[in-house]
Amino acid sequence: MNHQSMQRLEYSTVKEQLKSYAVSYLGERQIDSLTPMTRLTQIRQALAETEEALGLIRHGASVPLPSLSGIENIMNLLGTGYLFTEQDFMHLLQFLRSCTQLMKYMQSKREIAPNISAYAGSMYTLDSLREEVERCIYLGRITDHASKELLKTRKQAQVIEERLKKKLDTLLSKHRSILQDQLITKRGDRYCLPVQKEFRKQIRGTVHGESASGQTVFIEPDEIASLQMELSLHRAAEQREEMKILSELTRLADQAEYELRVNTDTVGIYDFLFAKARYALSYQGRSVHLVDHGVIRLRSARHPLVNNMVPLDFHIGDAFKSLIITGPNTGGKTLCLKTIGLLTLMAQSGLLVPVGEDSQLSVFEQVAVDIGDGQSIEHQLSTFSAHIKNIIEILKIADPSTLILIDEMASGTDPGEGTGLSIALLEEMHRRQATVVATTHFSEIKNFAASADGFENARMEFDTESLKPLYRLTIGEAGNSYAYAIALKLGIPPYIIERSKQISATSLTAIADSSGEPKAADSEEKRNIVYRNTNSHEPIPDHTKRVDNDRRESRAAHAKRAEPTDMETQPARPLQIGDRVHIPYMQEGGIIVEAEDPKGKLTVLVRGKKLKIAKQRVKLHIAGEELYPDDYDFDVVSQTKENRKKRKQMSKKHVPGLTIEMPRDES
Repeated sequence: MNHQSMQRLEYSTVKEQLKSYAVSYLGERQIDSLTPMTRLTQIRQALAETEEALGLIRHGASVPLPSLSGIENIMNLLGTGYLFTEQDFMHLLQFLRSCTQLMKYMQSKREIAPNISAYAGSMYTLDSLREEVERCIYLGRITDHASKELLKTRKQAQVIEERLKKKLDTLLSKHRSILQDQLITKRGDRYCLPVQKEFRKQIRGTVHGESASGQTVFIEPDEIASLQMELSLHRAAEQREEMKILSELTRLADQAEYELRVNTDTVGIYDFLFAKARYALSYQGRSVHLVDHGVIRLRSARHPLVNNMVPLDFHIGDAFKSLIITGPNTGGKTLCLKTIGLLTLMAQSGLLVPVGEDSQLSVFEQVAVDIGDGQSIEHQLSTFSAHIKNIIEILKIADPSTLILIDEMASGTDPGEGTGLSIALLEEMHRRQATVVATTHFSEIKNFAASADGFENARMEFDTESLKPLYRLTIGEAGNSYAYAIALKLGIPPYIIERSKQISATSLTAIADSSGEPKAADSEEKRNIVYRNTNSHEPIPDHTKRVDNDRRESRAAHAKRAEPTDMETQPARPLQIGDRVHIPYMQEGGIIVEAEDPKGKLTVLVRGKKLKIAKQRVKLHIAGEELYPDDYDFDVVSQTKENRKKRKQMSKKHVPGLTIEMPRDES
């Protein structure tokens, strides 16, 4: 699987969340190495195991999963000659006891969890090792009965220590007046009396240090020196015997290295399985039917990282293998792509997914993704260049076992060329029989999908009353950006909306010849527009009738100016703000928003962008007086809402610090 595609689908975020449900270092290690599988039987087995683990948790079972606290250090040092400590053996003992409990538990669950209970069948009880550790170690200390020699040495040391304490009590009473404190202290392993510094010469003995203030001297009296020496000899013998016992236990542990590794690895597997189960429980995940021929059917699917998502119903791969999704911005198109891609990766990783019953996913060798602008500041790549680099990588692997997800096709470049390139790429991906889901805003791509075999349109639904996206996907219908509905709702006059619809629906190449002038074959019916609300039976408003009359008079005047006189024609009038023009070399149309500058360039609004174009390279398509009323405020088209508000403020009075920033024109 392509690592970059998995990152764009937030696969690593899912793994991090999953890791929070693991309780051992081996469980976390399993999650770190988790990656989508591509063998159908292997994936089905992994999903079945996760589903069984979830079933045990849902039945309220408390799984006796052994703790691996302290075990990592032991496993790393087995066979290296390292001598394990009493604390190490306490960790090992707890682990061995828990393994026995886990084996018994899984044995009792063979009927309801046959797949995962089988793992416990490979574990070892290691009774002899466990019993020997229990005999020799208790509460982190070697027991007296770990060996006969240890018991003998400890008894001898105990007798000497009791004699020593009695002697010290006598000395404590004898020298009470010169002691700093009425107690016996230890400096290292030697018993001492805390004598005031000025009386140090009154007690014969060995000085073993002073207090921090220097006012107390710690003296070992000569009367107890021989007893202290004898006690030290017994303590040294005790330590030597303890080392022998620990060495023997370490030897037994080294001999059981293989069995211990099997047990720890199995515990890591169980930790991984139950982490997947608990994670699935957090988002109500379930298993899905899996196939390997590219057919996906999702019912009530949700993105596991998105709260309160409108459930997604989706299908592809039967009647069509390429789906083009359209709809408004922030309408859920990108989330739809990410949901499809991430659920595919999760299922192929053996993770249960948040979907409804009867959902189906397909296994893919590759999931290729182009989502987000992918821009790199370091390399100064443009959005379009980044898209193309992603597409090039996608084409290297596109085949029947590839799922391709592309967001915003034709973005970042000239719309005409971009849509053409996008359609050609879609055709090539379809020719390679890849499964493709793409989003777009462009009608040309929607129209292509509507007529091409193997393609289908879909749309994200939108509430035109509330002007809010509904985040529901409808397959079989093309959507749009709902610009007209939004503009009408916000107050743009209906006659402008109607005129905009006609302009958008008219092919420029069909109504203009190579010179850019309107064809003579254009009918008066096509050029005339009745500005009325087709859903209403109200009479046409007076201002609309006036606009129609003005337009007819303008067309008559324009036609009269265009008539030849004395074998010569009238020169064409200069292009003006508001004129709709045709740009032959771009095969696009636009509106003039700024008059000709000293260099002979016009500022033309083309698909929302202002372009500087030489006047010789544009042709008049429709005069501005035919498009707009005489009193039309053209700032609505050419200026932003914020700048229009600022101009209005400036026209009333001087406002200190108020400036108008104009966008940079594109040549």
